[in-house]
Amino acid sequence: MKSKKIMIMFMAASLCLFAAGCSSSGKGSEKSVVLKAGFSTSEADPRVVATQLFKEEVEAATDGRITVEIHADGELGADPDLIKGVVNGDVDITSSSAGNFATYAPNVGVSAFPFLFNDFDEAWKFVDSDTEVQAEEGLGDNNVKVLGHYDNGFRCVTTSEAAGPVNSVADMDGLKIRTPENPIVMTTMQLLGAEPSALDFTKLKDALANGEFDAQENPIPVIYNNNLYEVQSNLAITNHSYDVMLFVIRQDVWDDLSEADQKILMDAAKKAQDKDREMIKSQTEDYIQKLEEAGMTITYPNLAEFKDATASAVDIMAKDYGYDEDLLKKIQ
Repeated sequence: MKSKKIMIMFMAASLCLFAAGCSSSGKGSEKSVVLKAGFSTSEADPRVVATQLFKEEVEAATDGRITVEIHADGELGADPDLIKGVVNGDVDITSSSAGNFATYAPNVGVSAFPFLFNDFDEAWKFVDSDTEVQAEEGLGDNNVKVLGHYDNGFRCVTTSEAAGPVNSVADMDGLKIRTPENPIVMTTMQLLGAEPSALDFTKLKDALANGEFDAQENPIPVIYNNNLYEVQSNLAITNHSYDVMLFVIRQDVWDDLSEADQKILMDAAKKAQDKDREMIKSQTEDYIQKLEEAGMTITYPNLAEFKDATASAVDIMAKDYGYDEDLLKKIQ
């Protein structure tokens, strides 16, 4: 009887330990998680390719306990929808231009001011700095946690055959140009004499094909990977704005992960960030020739007059949009 009682007590203790070890409640537990990642661009886009690496790293490190579902081509919506989805809890992960988050944190996207950086190394030094962290303050209050900073390259202008190539600021005058809903980019285009209108990226190619716009502006990898050369004839290497992409996750999902799982996600995000940046830099260098081979006319305007024309952008944004003046001075 005594040995039987000991056996029962041992089994009861073992069951308690097992139950404690398998609990999935509360932060710190190792729970099964499915993360839904949405993107407006195609599977060939570097942000989607990089997130595929993120998925592989996370799933390998957790033995499949945390899985990442990738939805590209606007399957879950355009960029504003995806960001709103993160804020509201309908989408777990996305990546979009920093300026697209300005609705939730006004200073996000300051790196898009015209002609701030001469090359990728300067831009990366900035977005990896405390100044970028300061610009992103307020995102956490809107359920947005930044995992890393993808790259979208330097934005350039494309035009239709009817509009003709851009060789100078004068050629921008009156152009009906599609931009993202980013006040810095739109102000930059206005200062150059163009007439910007915002439109979801998922609708852009059809709008260009239908002649709703004379022009659009995007980084070279986006132009090539999304086949915009099929509906635009000319590419001007203006490099007027650097486009950092925030790679984000829902803050509430992040807070519910154990510290070990958070580290796994951050390590995977760093690898994905490095891959994305490497791809963007390489594609920016290589795809100009590919776009020319695809039939686009490439021009290289003298950018000095473009810089002069947009020099007042910082003052305008501080006055009209309430950007933090101390932050803007630090950036300048």
